[in-house]
Amino acid sequence: MSVKFGLLALFADGPKYGYQLRTEFEARTGGTWPVNVGQVYTTLERLERDELVAAEGTNAQGRTMYAITEAGRAALDGWFSTPVADADRPRNELAVKLLMAATTSGVDVAEVVQRQRTESLRLMRDYNTLRRDAEQTDDMAGVLLIDSLVFALEGEVRWLDHVESTVLRRGGRLAPVVRLRKPGRPAASVRGAR
Repeated sequence: MSVKFGLLALFADGPKYGYQLRTEFEARTGGTWPVNVGQVYTTLERLERDELVAAEGTNAQGRTMYAITEAGRAALDGWFSTPVADADRPRNELAVKLLMAATTSGVDVAEVVQRQRTESLRLMRDYNTLRRDAEQTDDMAGVLLIDSLVFALEGEVRWLDHVESTVLRRGGRLAPVVRLRKPGRPAASVRGAR
């Protein structure tokens, strides 16, 4: 998720100051994407520089208040209407870890996978408990957020099973991937992959 657009969305219901943006951002994402106040202010400076927000004076406590501009509303509308592309997704640390484990001698891939599977299942159990709590309080935004996390973990566990069986079927080790092509681009050489 783009912190820039996440913060910009917070202005839709009125002017805000920096620390307020941090608090509301974390509240609306259920604390799943913590941001530090320095990152908020740096992003806020960029939003102002790009004329997506503008300072509107100060509040009673002397904090500078910012409001979304017309250009900001147009940019926000564009963000909401544009699907997230592969290039916009963050690097997947688990995928990198497992690829490194599968291509590094002396690493027991099955053990790495099993530890991750245990942790993923524990997280799934905890999220399901949180989901029941959110349902009881009719917090449907929370339910949807938790559903997203649970569905991702279910996919992760399926992928872990796949990784384990693939690596074990090939003797516990894989040749390093030389290069993969991104969707929509011409094929590149994938020497070394089996």
